[in-house]
Amino acid sequence: MFGWNTLESLAPALFAVGIGALSLNAAGVVASAAGAAHYWPPGERDWRFYAQWSLSQTFTICLLLVAVADWNALGSPHGPSLLVGLALVVPGFAIAIAAGVDLGGEETVGLTGKLRTDGWYRYSRNPQYVGYIIASVGFALLANSAFVAVLCAVYVGWWLLLPLAEEPWLRKQYGEEYERYAERVPRFVSVETVRAFASN
Repeated sequence: MFGWNTLESLAPALFAVGIGALSLNAAGVVASAAGAAHYWPPGERDWRFYAQWSLSQTFTICLLLVAVADWNALGSPHGPSLLVGLALVVPGFAIAIAAGVDLGGEETVGLTGKLRTDGWYRYSRNPQYVGYIIASVGFALLANSAFVAVLCAVYVGWWLLLPLAEEPWLRKQYGEEYERYAERVPRFVSVETVRAFASN
């Protein structure tokens, strides 16, 4: 019978599957960034789209299951890390969701659409990724697990990597419009982001 002890014993295997899934995805993204392949963004619903999102969802499921199985495994005092984790997870996910709504469903999943330069995208070219990075750090603190910390660290690397593949594609799709946008808005966050917030 499948139970808590079984899930705990599966944590190393789930960790390995999660790392493997994201590593395969990252290989495609690196190849795209290097100009050796066109894996991400797919632009349309073809095998690349389904491969990328299947591997991404596999990683997410593994991360959540490992977190449940290995929760607070480090055994250190959980109070401070719990508070800091919550203080990062909640706004991080809120930013990612709000920015995803601004961008639109098609564009969020890597399909060709409109170039968004308003809303959250006037502060950062990748506000969703900024939100997910913040939330990933917070989730690692919440879980208080070495397995989860490593998975979240790899996840942060994933969000930092994606724009390197996306930007050449965006330049090809939108030309001068994207070039002007990239000149005035940072890839993630910068002093310009703070100034843009302060001016509103």
